[in-house]
Amino acid sequence: MKKGKGIMTATIGLICFVLSYVMFMQFKTVEETNITQIENMREKELSEKLANWKEKFEETDLKLQQTNEKLQEYKQKRESNQEASELLNAELIQAQAIAGLTDVKGDGIIITYTEDENSELGKIEDRHLIELVNELRLAGAEAISINDQRITNMSDIINVMIDGKEFILVNRKRMTSPYIIKAIGDQKYLESALTTKTIGFATRYPNAIVEKKNNIIINKYNGSIKIKYAKDVVKEEK
Repeated sequence: MKKGKGIMTATIGLICFVLSYVMFMQFKTVEETNITQIENMREKELSEKLANWKEKFEETDLKLQQTNEKLQEYKQKRESNQEASELLNAELIQAQAIAGLTDVKGDGIIITYTEDENSELGKIEDRHLIELVNELRLAGAEAISINDQRITNMSDIINVMIDGKEFILVNRKRMTSPYIIKAIGDQKYLESALTTKTIGFATRYPNAIVEKKNNIIINKYNGSIKIKYAKDVVKEEK
């Protein structure tokens, strides 16, 4: 009886040992499987996040490059526009100066032309002033004025009768002697043109005194310039 109980006890112990071993191995396998899955999941997640960050970085880097390219393009356009603007502004200033629409300053000559009706030179007429202006222009004068009236391509110099007395009008302004003519340009050429023997204006009319002057100021043309008949060719073609 005791022998049978011993065998039974041993058998039950063996069975318990076997079951315990199997359970232990199963638990260990489950544990290892979970850890492996977790590690695999973490690795996968990290890989995905890394891939996402890499993609975002590449997108950001691309946008940064595009932005830098745009900024460079805007900078070049701005510099180009600024250069064009400066060039146009310089050309506009020069055109206005040539047209007589701005005050100018420079070296040149001043002619004091005085009338003396009792002398053999006679009375000063519009033709004399026109002749003088033309000689100054041929000598390269860049700006001319008569008694502070700026001479332009639209200026008029004419004789008129007012209340029975004859006057010269320049830009429709009444002029009287002495006539002070200012001219800005190369002093040597201007003086030489007027004082050349036999043909120079000051040689033929000694009552026209020529002096070299620096920093002459000639005021702008104050009248209105209206283009009535001339039309823009480009606009006409359009």
